[in-house]
Amino acid sequence: MKRVAPRGEADELARFRRLLNATMLATFALIVIGGVVRVSDSGLGCGPAGSGTEGWPLCGGRALPFLEQNALIEFSHRAAATIVVVLIGALALQAFRRLRDHRWLLRGSVAAALLVLAQAVLGGLTVEHGLHSALVAAHLGLAMLLLALLVALHRIARPSESSPPVDGSRALRATAAAATVLLLATIVAGGYVAGTEGEGTPNQPVLGAHLACGEQFPTCLDEFMPFQYGRLVDIHLTHRLFMYLTAIAVVAMTALALRRRPRDAATRGRFLPFLLAPALLALQILLGALNVWLGEHPVLIVAHLTVATLLWATVVQAATSLLAVPADARRRLEGSGTTETQAAAA
Repeated sequence: MKRVAPRGEADELARFRRLLNATMLATFALIVIGGVVRVSDSGLGCGPAGSGTEGWPLCGGRALPFLEQNALIEFSHRAAATIVVVLIGALALQAFRRLRDHRWLLRGSVAAALLVLAQAVLGGLTVEHGLHSALVAAHLGLAMLLLALLVALHRIARPSESSPPVDGSRALRATAAAATVLLLATIVAGGYVAGTEGEGTPNQPVLGAHLACGEQFPTCLDEFMPFQYGRLVDIHLTHRLFMYLTAIAVVAMTALALRRRPRDAATRGRFLPFLLAPALLALQILLGALNVWLGEHPVLIVAHLTVATLLWATVVQAATSLLAVPADARRRLEGSGTTETQAAAA
């Protein structure tokens, strides 16, 4: 017998889900704005490396930036990050005050709060150390992990998504997990490529790993994967290697999902992420190829990051749909869903 939740609890869950949706959109926007900061060379717009608190959290030693383009672009990223921090803080506060019995929502919200604070500190370190490649990559990777956690919370917080997983196939779950890990590695490696912009030596006069293969794709220096031609070439090829492995995993995941696609419309609709992932992957590879063939174009770089973020959210949604929501969370959410349905029918 399903537990019928109090009407007030159902209302609080509805408010939590609306706030969660806004937080996911804000986090997505924050990642895209970070791409704009990169292509406009505004990462140090608020101060050079080693400027201490005058460069972060202040901007040029001021609470508000000077009316200078790079400073304003960098400050817009910080303003967006502040909005995300406030939204996640509100999520954690609402879960603690109103939904404390929903332990998984509370734990996930607290974890998101810790992640976003770590992300803010990492952003400050990235500025302080002059946009070091490793810090740039870690900053992007942590942002993706935060978005993934919010997507997982979205599944737990919805009664319609709290039913058993859409498929019990061990092979499909393993393939989806592999696709998720490999895609994250691809994105982090791409962040490392971006962090090398401006690097080069007299013997290797290129401006970053993104140009290390010239204008060649899928070949590089007239070979397929010529590792050991230098650090920047190796960094570029590592990103490509992870991308190839991700493509194999995503295609395999979709093929397995199609073979086990159910007949009922309700469950079949939850397979949409599995169908959308390869289309986004193909678009992402095309944008990456255009970035190599045409050289650096700001619009293409931002589009590449935007589609990568959409692909990441889609693959994470597909993977989490294969996981069972904890039993205690499912019972409470099913009860809340019953209450919402009765209220709508009244």
